[in-house]
Amino acid sequence: MKVIRCENLNQLAGAAEKIIQFCGDEKVWVFKGQMGAGKTTLIKAISKRFGIEDMVSSPTFSIVNEYRNKRGEIFYHFDFYRIEKPEEVLEIGVDEYFYSGRICWLEWAEKIPDYIPLDFILINMEVDESDVRIISLNRVVNGEING
Repeated sequence: MKVIRCENLNQLAGAAEKIIQFCGDEKVWVFKGQMGAGKTTLIKAISKRFGIEDMVSSPTFSIVNEYRNKRGEIFYHFDFYRIEKPEEVLEIGVDEYFYSGRICWLEWAEKIPDYIPLDFILINMEVDESDVRIISLNRVVNGEING
């Protein structure tokens, strides 16, 4: 596990670089945190590091947004907050995205636990009483946190 502290939003760019390094070749990144913890803001910072110039926003209504960088690499950004029944994600072909070999950023993945691949990076964001973001990174292998 790796822990990153962000005293303010200006430090997210540095945190984004550390997260990218930690994730390595893993394609599924699960962002977990309470509403307002900064998951989407962190994904925006990460997307900038990958050279994505598209407008990055939470795909709350569309469930998935697709972004492309200048090298033509494709990234998928999911927001499952509005999912009422986990099976709903089958309608958008979620497996095809998750196993596409492209990086997938997932918000509110806890709403679809049975459809998340067994191997992924868990990025947990907490906000302490001083408004400091504490980001913990864990590698999940075969469904178990690999401490």
